[in-house]
Amino acid sequence: MWPPSQETISSTKAALSVAASLAATAVLLRSIATDLIPESLYNCVQSNLYKVSNRLSSKLTIIIEEHNGLAGNQMFAAANVYLGSKLSPPMKKLKVYKPQKEENLQVCMDKDQELCDYYKNVKLKWVLVSMINNNVSSNNLNKKRDHSVTYEVRYFEVTFHKKHLDMVLGSYFPYILQKAKDIEEEKKTVKLHTIDYNGTDYWNSIVLNHPSTFDSIAMEPEIKGMLLEDLNLFLGRKEYYKRVGKAWKRGYLLYGPPGTGKSSLIAAMANYLRFDIYDLDLKEVQCNSDLRRLLIGTGSKSILVIEDIDCSVQLHNREDAHGTNDDDKVTLSGLLNFIDGLWSSCGEERIVICTTNHKERLDPALLRPGRMDLHIHMSYCSFTAFKTLAFNYLGIQNHHHPMFDDIQGLLDKVNATPAEVAGELMKSENVDIALKGLINFLQSKLPQES
Repeated sequence: MWPPSQETISSTKAALSVAASLAATAVLLRSIATDLIPESLYNCVQSNLYKVSNRLSSKLTIIIEEHNGLAGNQMFAAANVYLGSKLSPPMKKLKVYKPQKEENLQVCMDKDQELCDYYKNVKLKWVLVSMINNNVSSNNLNKKRDHSVTYEVRYFEVTFHKKHLDMVLGSYFPYILQKAKDIEEEKKTVKLHTIDYNGTDYWNSIVLNHPSTFDSIAMEPEIKGMLLEDLNLFLGRKEYYKRVGKAWKRGYLLYGPPGTGKSSLIAAMANYLRFDIYDLDLKEVQCNSDLRRLLIGTGSKSILVIEDIDCSVQLHNREDAHGTNDDDKVTLSGLLNFIDGLWSSCGEERIVICTTNHKERLDPALLRPGRMDLHIHMSYCSFTAFKTLAFNYLGIQNHHHPMFDDIQGLLDKVNATPAEVAGELMKSENVDIALKGLINFLQSKLPQES
């Protein structure tokens, strides 16, 4: 009833007085304990009380760190994607960003925010924690600099009733990994990664906006068909690789003169597989330890590209490395150890592509199966490849034109790269003018009669 009676008011005052007295007594006892009890004994009592409190508590918290030593934590990345799809209006802060050339906004939890998820009628509380670390020197990864760097350390705390631990580890976390994979596949944008020593995993990325496809690539149909068949076989052999005890990866060597379409073929493979590209410029890498860190930072379902491997860096021969400290330089042994050694198992569903203009200059150890499994010769422009280019650039759909016979005869006599042929076809949108210009160009490459 309201207003309260005089008796109720008197009872309330008495209760408040008792509470205040107890609080004052607690403060007094704590002060006495601090003065009279040795600090070591006091800390021991506090520690034991904390342990007893934890044992009595029904809650359990699991920490999911963003990185585990050198490698990124797949569970953290999956949780970040999964929780981003579970955000709701009660959240006070969200983190939103939009990568360049991507259509969709990326939404995820901001630090110190709390999100409650429910799985099989079990409540799980997630919190993203962020701390700043100022005490790490960067000179281990870039010998040109010797100063401290500031970087962010992040981890998730997920809290739930301790009786559900087996369910969380055995069912909930695998569910999150699969859901995150499904979400990423649905929103997948192929990216190109380049070396960036300032990043947490030493890679920086942009969206790969290269239009090359297997339909538009100018190469022999037999070689194209063989490559597509090999890629499709690779994609479906996860259990096979596991059964035979090999890392789930495939190596390709693309060799041939400049301008024959090696880079365009790599882009076509990435677009076909929906795999990210990691462009490893060995001239930017100073030693084997740097190389290991960079390679561990590459993700699964990726293509590692080492272009012009014969001249990008003077790799030391395996024999020359004896008696020296391999971590002081990038060695062939260090590179091979990742391509086909123990480090090759750090990730799965990976493709390694090396390109060269001079296959004969490469160490035979790099070329053997298990490292470079398939060697693809990127040759000069054939008449078949020309017809693909004529369709792409001039829209000639019936694959025939009165000038085609002359062009076929010239392509049989001279070496012209697909890039050179494409360059001539781009000079005019008029079909006859463009083809006539190509004929003149090819004639200029004929051997001059003495």
